[in-house]
Amino acid sequence: MKRPRCAAGSSGIGVAAPVSTGYNSGRRFCDTTFGPAMIKQVPAPIAGPVETDTNGHHLARADSPIRFWALTIGSIGVVYGDIGTSPLYAFREAARASAGGGIAGKGEIFGVLSLIFWALTLIVTLKYVLFLLRVDNHGEGGTLALMALAQRVVKRSGVVILLGIVAAALFYGDAVITPALSVLSAVEGIEVVAPNLQGFVVPLSIAILIVLFLVQSRGTAAVAAFFGPIMVVWFLVIGFLGIVHIAADPGVLLALSPTYGISFLAAHGIISLLTLGAVFLAVTGAEALYADLGHFGRLPIQTAWLGLVLPTLVLNYFGQGALLLTHPAAREDPFFLMAPSWAQLPLVILATVATVIASQAVITGAYSMSRQAIQLGLLPRLAIRHTSGTQAGQIYMPRVNAFLLVAVLLLVGLFRSSNALASAYGIAVTGTMVVTATLAFIVVWKVWNWRWFTAAALVVPFLFIDLMFLGANLLKVVEGGWFPLLLGGFLVIVMTTWRRGSRILSEKTRRLEVPFAGLVASLEKHPPPRIAGTAVFLTGHPDSTPTALLHSLKHFKVLHAKNVIMTIETVDTPRVEPNGRLTVGEVGNSFTRMTIRYGFMETPHLPQALAKLRKEGFVFDIMSTTFFLSRRSLKVSAAGRMPAWQDKLFVLLARNADDASSYFHLPTDRVVEIGTQVIV
Repeated sequence: MKRPRCAAGSSGIGVAAPVSTGYNSGRRFCDTTFGPAMIKQVPAPIAGPVETDTNGHHLARADSPIRFWALTIGSIGVVYGDIGTSPLYAFREAARASAGGGIAGKGEIFGVLSLIFWALTLIVTLKYVLFLLRVDNHGEGGTLALMALAQRVVKRSGVVILLGIVAAALFYGDAVITPALSVLSAVEGIEVVAPNLQGFVVPLSIAILIVLFLVQSRGTAAVAAFFGPIMVVWFLVIGFLGIVHIAADPGVLLALSPTYGISFLAAHGIISLLTLGAVFLAVTGAEALYADLGHFGRLPIQTAWLGLVLPTLVLNYFGQGALLLTHPAAREDPFFLMAPSWAQLPLVILATVATVIASQAVITGAYSMSRQAIQLGLLPRLAIRHTSGTQAGQIYMPRVNAFLLVAVLLLVGLFRSSNALASAYGIAVTGTMVVTATLAFIVVWKVWNWRWFTAAALVVPFLFIDLMFLGANLLKVVEGGWFPLLLGGFLVIVMTTWRRGSRILSEKTRRLEVPFAGLVASLEKHPPPRIAGTAVFLTGHPDSTPTALLHSLKHFKVLHAKNVIMTIETVDTPRVEPNGRLTVGEVGNSFTRMTIRYGFMETPHLPQALAKLRKEGFVFDIMSTTFFLSRRSLKVSAAGRMPAWQDKLFVLLARNADDASSYFHLPTDRVVEIGTQVIV
């Protein structure tokens, strides 16, 4: 089945199992008004897995031990910040839920510890660390990368794209809740040290969060080097605290047996489901393992988890359990009460720093997700600023940052405590996990070429566990789970509206444009006067005449000495190798047709791409080049193909999209925009 020319295309991706090669004809086209929302998408060949850094360079492996251990320590700071700070609140909330708000006895404590241990084992270790890290898109992970991979092999990819949209929308819910919950839970530690300071918890948390978001524009390059070592100290400290209390009551280690968790679930009815929802707090952040695959590589992430993060987390959770067994009064805040009184204030400070690091990681993850969504046509153009001259992955997006800040402050103001906010957590993450498992099944079946029942035998058990946790978290909708659902639903509407509206607009524009071949033939018969310089006309339809070219001929009645018809393509791989970036061909005696390709994790930079053509003999001088862009003014039609409210939303999104010249890094004094009015 042939897709519409503006529909999202399919992927050509590298995976960790043998696959067949091939190409697909689905593609999307770039419009200079709406930029990446209509970028022409083309397939790339399926290749083997490649571990790359943020510049797309191959990561060093065993041949560079220093590089390997640097990546391993770095992953501890970035990848595991969220899950590493879960002990601040996860066991506390699960113990309260297991006892129905009362004092948890030995049976409840053992049941909770068993459930936490096996959740970490089954979800994080088996599903993410050992399985999903092998399902890569040319070395990149994350839900949108997996969506692009699955999209390649599904004939009707609408369902796959919708799954990707839902997962991306829910990820933003996680990106909002994580900073609020983590910082609140850490600052609440001052109540243990000085109970009279309880009234300062919310104001201090808000102040920390505001500062955190304000410094994002400066980039993370300077502070990122400290993330790993600080988090290593954090994990060692929480592991040591756990060992101290386990040594006082070694019998708590019996809870490693799954029988205690199963017995608890079988005996406690609805309370067991509420407890499962709280237990899930211990594994939030697991999606970061997959999303950060391209930054650190599979082996460093696996080594960090198995060698440090998992052992210290388990020790701390069991240490908290041992503390409650001997001191039930510690149920109010077992994490901070694990430490002796003289060490509680330093622990609060260390916990606050760790939660800021965890928040930083999820915020930058939201930037990366937004850039991917823009390139894949799910969001309008948004300003992207690179904050590092050497790391392409370090970016700052002002509008995304402002959106997250407002949502986080609203969340803190509404819930005002980590206990209340914990009820809002979980739904967004479990929803994303369900989508990830579903897409993984498609990849294992269709891309890895496994038999469907073999793929199901591998993936369905993980999907069943995810659905069980999702059901448990849905019980908390009224208590706070409505917030991520409301936020996610809004973003799903935005993404689907932008994608559908962009496709409709492109189809309408295509019908109105003149075939380019006919124009070339006409100009060769009746050549207009020439003027010095180079004119570049951006278009999403290389076979149609750019609107800007038609209006230029109509009003100026001249052609430049050199004329370039340029199309921007987004391929279904994270990055494009330098030798595949550009394709150039002549069309008649007057025009050069040029195609510039970018991966969905790259930001287009047209002057840089053109400058590289000098090596191929194409003379390019930015100061004698004029870029002609088409700027469309949209009007809502009463007979539109979308509901009136959706048409208005699409027009609003289009009007607030970032300027095309800025997004493509064109010098503003070399750009001419020619406007037209289009009714949608």
